[in-house]
Amino acid sequence: MTMTTATGSDDFMRQRSERLRPIKAIQAFGRLIRDKEDTAQVFEIMKALSGRSVSRGYYRLLKTTEGGRQAFLHEELAHKLDDPVWLARFPEGSVGGAYRAFREARGFTADGLAQVEREVVPFIDAPHPLIWYSRRLRDVHDIWHVLTGYETDALGEACVVSFSYGQTHNLGFAFIGWGAAREVQRENPAIPARKAVLQAWRNGRAARWLPALDYEALFERPLTEVRLTLGIRPPTVYDAVPVAVRQGLKLRSA
Repeated sequence: MTMTTATGSDDFMRQRSERLRPIKAIQAFGRLIRDKEDTAQVFEIMKALSGRSVSRGYYRLLKTTEGGRQAFLHEELAHKLDDPVWLARFPEGSVGGAYRAFREARGFTADGLAQVEREVVPFIDAPHPLIWYSRRLRDVHDIWHVLTGYETDALGEACVVSFSYGQTHNLGFAFIGWGAAREVQRENPAIPARKAVLQAWRNGRAARWLPALDYEALFERPLTEVRLTLGIRPPTVYDAVPVAVRQGLKLRSA
């Protein structure tokens, strides 16, 4: 019995390797550039470059009062985020109301993103605390779009992952953000893409640490108030790029 358990643990840790694999990340990014809708490549990059950032983030979570409570509750954010009845309770102007409008305008679902990740990380639904924390980081991605003010055009995605790097120190976010900014700049040299992602990274570092938040409570509060409380600075470089220019990029996300 003990030997079986140990073997299972070894198999799990081998699958969830913390070794950096930059070549795999470069290959996945090349596939992503050739097919911008191939979201699975984003997860391939994250798997290759996450290193120890997930375990370090989880242990940081445990050192905070609210983060420890969230870890104890072990709730799945995706279940709430895909509940239309729950989302309908939040008024316009609140974080929850803004998130509801964000996803309705784009047809996004939390489970849709989860399904793509399952193709790349078969054990992502495992009942393990580190994997739960990985799911949490995945599920807050669109919430961070709302909190930061970055849209889902190519530049906005590059910026929100750069903000995420400032929060999580996950090299996968940095690689995608800088790589996407380079591609945007190549397509339209007039767009200050590198400057925008640099500001996003700095904004991520300056803000309060977001992974430990009680998002259910946060959804009830006014978005403008929350941004001030969390120290999320306005994305001035990104906002200075005309919407039509951003949406005209061939790298535009679905």
